This record gives sequence, structure tokens and C-alpha cells, in this order.
Amino acid sequence: MSKNKKTFDLGARRHSCAHVLAQAVLEMFPEAKLAIGPSIEHGFYYDFDLPRTLIPEDLPLIEKKMKHIVKQAQKFEKRDVSIADAKKIAQKAGQDYKVEMISDLAEKGEKEVSFYENLDVKGDIKFVDMCIGPHIDHTGQVGAFKLTTIAGAYWKGDEKNKMLQRIYGVCFENQKELDEHLKLLDEAKKRDHRRLGKDLDLFSFHEEGPGFPFWHAKGVALLDQLKKHWYKLHRQYGYEIISTPIILNEDLWHRSGHWDNYKENMYFTDIDETAFAVKPMNCPGGMLVYKTRRRSYRDLPMRSGELGLVHRHEKSGVLHGLFRVRSFTQDDAHIFCREDQVKEELKKVMELTEKLYEPFGFKYHVELSTRPEKAIGSDEVWETSEAILKEIIEESGLEYQVNEGDGAFYGPKIDYHIKDCIGRTWQCGTIQLDFSMPERFDLEYTGEDGNSHRPIMIHRALYGSLERFAGVLIEHYGGAFPVWLAPVQARILPVSEKFMDYAESVYRELYDAGVRVEMDRSDESLGKKIRNAELAKVPYMLVIGEKEVTSKKIAVRDYETKGQEENSVAGFVKLLDS
Repeated sequence: MSKNKKTFDLGARRHSCAHVLAQAVLEMFPEAKLAIGPSIEHGFYYDFDLPRTLIPEDLPLIEKKMKHIVKQAQKFEKRDVSIADAKKIAQKAGQDYKVEMISDLAEKGEKEVSFYENLDVKGDIKFVDMCIGPHIDHTGQVGAFKLTTIAGAYWKGDEKNKMLQRIYGVCFENQKELDEHLKLLDEAKKRDHRRLGKDLDLFSFHEEGPGFPFWHAKGVALLDQLKKHWYKLHRQYGYEIISTPIILNEDLWHRSGHWDNYKENMYFTDIDETAFAVKPMNCPGGMLVYKTRRRSYRDLPMRSGELGLVHRHEKSGVLHGLFRVRSFTQDDAHIFCREDQVKEELKKVMELTEKLYEPFGFKYHVELSTRPEKAIGSDEVWETSEAILKEIIEESGLEYQVNEGDGAFYGPKIDYHIKDCIGRTWQCGTIQLDFSMPERFDLEYTGEDGNSHRPIMIHRALYGSLERFAGVLIEHYGGAFPVWLAPVQARILPVSEKFMDYAESVYRELYDAGVRVEMDRSDESLGKKIRNAELAKVPYMLVIGEKEVTSKKIAVRDYETKGQEENSVAGFVKLLDS
């Protein structure tokens, strides 16, 4: 195998491409300040402090410089230097952000810093960047790449710091893989839920409430269908549905551990000179409901569900449509059970999750997320919890991987990653096993032996949040929802004004039958009305003209097949119910 055909880890290839990007940007803007440039899924990015704002037309110019660097096959060579020398190198180059990063490393006790130099065929240094690596052998091996977008990013992710300019790119081993990915990106752009949400009149965002979605009537209709599906299954699985307050006093959040582990993501207020917090999670409220009366071993398992509105402070730079918001509805449930019931209850939750996802046709895999850096509970409790979850997953036969350090602060979890119709994965559902919260809230039940025992708690949200799941569905279906889920199932299209009376009677009959129906009362031509209904992705268009008035029927035009058939109003209702 020739050197150019050598196989490299994609992460190293993509990170090397980020260095090539930084070198090209420095050639274009010699006064540029470099921040960070990691590899990410499918590609890389690099953050810059630049003398002017980049525009999309800059990307092809930077790409051209990158390709010239790639053609030179500059060698990546690592050099380790002391912290003191590293700071001098960064200061001499005028790279203030690198100086700050080196100072941070010094505070952590690091003694050395590594740099990677790009050397041309003559051995001359063409570019230097502080980096731990690894890298490919030379720039000629980066593969096929393309710069995609420009975005803003606060230095160190802190909105109090300066806003930098981030350039994103994608990188693959060869041009074929890159072309396939770019095709996927193009399809994803067409399905962007933010655009479709506006086009289909589902939701909006406003400056008066950044990060807080405003749901329009059609969006609420979509959420209602998700809720109905959720309620039906939870009734089948024996859940009681509760509702707890949005604002609770500060003492509660100290008790729950949120104050020490989640305070930076919470909102606070004062009521009657007492400190309160807006809930970021529903768990404490569910435990207070549990404590309202003495529980017996016969009462367990107690399955308590809640569609609870929660608020979390997200930095403005990470807000992203419905996928990252500041208020959302979690389809939460908390199961309180005896130790001998834990495994069976976990299995039932996994079974319920499968049934919840089934109508959408999603395939999925799971991840076992283990103890994070900030956590409550003993090592022994965490080891036991993680072992139980691992055993349950393996018995289920589901494909899974371990996600080290990404558990909730109170317990390990199983995260569900669903795959949409164009192959993207989304983390939605989660099941969490918790031995710590019942201890903190002093939850008890009377055992068969007459003594007090501590219940074990299972937290779970299967949609994850209604908002995020709705966003995933919008992109999965491209806005063309199946008829059971569609906010508008049918739109009536009168051919002209003289057929309006019959059209109104059809509308009333369908509306009274529970069909989500609307009427096009405009004076547009029939062709334009059909076009507008198709743009709105309405599953059925009901055309009413002379023939339909005479026969007292409707012409049903199918959005998906474009076919048209005559039917009675009652027959159409049966069609929707089938």
C-alpha cells in the first residue's frame, strides 16, 4: 500500500484538516488570533478572532488556500516544550488565546506543552499550533474536505467573553464519501424544522422570549397527537398522571442536590421575601407527592407520570430551534419500587419505549451512561446501579455502547438514540436508576415485615421532551406527517364561490366527526388552491365542484400519490380511522 493510501483514524484526519484551515486563515488574515480547532462528528471547526466579519463568499477563497497547503504535503512534526517556553512562543506570535490556554494548563500543574509544526519539503516551518495531537503524517493525507458554515462562538463557551468566528468544515477519506455526506446535508437543509415550522405555521420564536417557543394552533394540534399517544400507552402500563408546580422554594433544590450540581442552569425568583427556583426537572415534585401519605409494600411499584413544563438556562450561543430551548415539556415518569421489582420495572419501561416509538418507524440503539464528574451517592451505589442497567440492556438484545461519564448526577442511565429516515441519530429517551434521591428525601414504605424500607426510584422520559421530539419528527417526515399525526388532515377546496354552501356543510360534518379539517375560502383558482395545499403538505385535499354538489360526495385528492377518488363524507371519515 502506498503512503498516500495509508489508513488513518478519521478524528486525526479531521483535526489535521482543522490545522490546515487555521494555516489558510492566517495566510488570508496575518493578524488573526487562533483559539481552538477540534475534530467533531463528520468534520472539524476552528474558532478565530479576526479583523473583520467573514461572509460566505470567503469560504471558497479559504478552501483554495487549504488545497494549496494540502498539495504541498507539509509534514506534521510534534515538539514538546516547557510551559515557560510555550508561553514565550505564543506571546511572540501574538496569539493571546494560546497564551491564556497555556496559563490555564500551568495552573493545573502541567509542566510541558506540545506544538505541531508544518514543514515543507525544504524543512522550513510553514505553520505552528499548540496541540496534543494526534495528526496524520502530512497535509496531503487529509482526504476530501469542504468548508460548510460560519457561526459565532463565545471564547470558552462563556457569553461574558468575546464572540469569536467559527468556521465549520466536513472531512472524509475520499471524494465519494464527501459527496454522499454533502447530499445528506442538502437533504437535511430542506428538512430543517426551523424553516418548516415557519412555512407550516407550527411555531415561532420572538425577541421578547429568546429560546422560548411560541406554539401556533397547528403546532399545538401536533403536540396533542403526541400526548394522546403517550396517555394511551401509559394507561395500558398502569401509570397515574400527576402535575406539580413550576416554581418551588430554594430549600428543596438544596435537598435534591440540584443546587450543588445544576445551579448554573436554573432560574430564580423571590416570593414573599423567600428564595424560589423555577424547576429544571420534575423529580423533586414527584417525590413530594410520594411523601403525602404512608406507602406500603403492596402499593409498589408506584408509577407516576407527568407532562411537566421545565425551564433551563441555556446560553444564547447554543440555542437551536426546538432542539435546544429554555423551556420544554418533559414526558417524565417516576417509578418507586422495591429492590426485588427493579429489574422487572426496567424491562417494562423498555417495552413501553419500544411501543411509543413504533408508529414512527424509528430504529434505535442505546447507550449506557455512567457516573459523571459531579455526582451524588457512594461508589458502591453507582457500581450496583450501572451493573443492573448493563444486565438489563444485554438481556434485551439491544445494540449498545458505554458512554463514560455522561450519567445524571444522581444515577446512571440508558439513553435512546433514534435514527431518522436520512440516517441521522437523535438522543431522545432516557431511563435513569436512582438510589440517592429517595435517601435525600427520606422516602419510605412499610415492608411485609412491618419495618420501614427505602424505595428505589426509576426516572424516565421517553420522548425526552415534546419540543425536541416534535422537531425530530418535522425533519424525519419533512413536514409531510402521516395522517394520524398531521395537524391538518384535510383541506376543503371549493372550485368557486357558488359551491361554498355545500363546502361549508362538508366542513361542519367533518369537524363534528373530529377530523382536523380546514377550508380554503380564498378566491384563487382551483389549481392555485391545490398548489397551496401541497405546499402545506396536507394529506388530503377535498375538491368540491358541480359534480360533487350534485352527487353529495367529495373528490378526495391524496398528497402522497396525487391520485383522486370520489367518496362520501362518511366514507372519508372511515378512511381516516382505518
